[in-house]
Amino acid sequence: MARIAGIDLPRNKRGEIGLTYIFGIGRSRARTILKNAGISLDKKVQDWTDEEQNKIRNGINDNFKVEGALRSETQLSIKRIVDIGTYRGGRHRGGLPVRGQRTRTNARTRKGKRKTIANKKKATKG
Repeated sequence: MARIAGIDLPRNKRGEIGLTYIFGIGRSRARTILKNAGISLDKKVQDWTDEEQNKIRNGINDNFKVEGALRSETQLSIKRIVDIGTYRGGRHRGGLPVRGQRTRTNARTRKGKRKTIANKKKATKG
């Protein structure tokens, strides 16, 4: 079992895909890490030797911010823009889409479950 940055990588996947299970590493970054370590992109995680795992681990630790450190940095950046009161910070505070998406329809992921509001009763003539 390959354990890198506190994450157990899936054994039966290709190295390029396996590394993407680490928060902060996508496909292109995974390719770069494996090329720098001199490991084939097609080699499965279970076939990595201990030496190769150490090369990958060192490459990630030396060059990239991943997992907890990256998550905390992201949270601090959001907290900073909320505290200084920018428009974007207000969108974060209100739980609304931040990057200009429409909210009249859609935006359910950010806004949460629908809150139905009943119509006012129409006054009857008589």
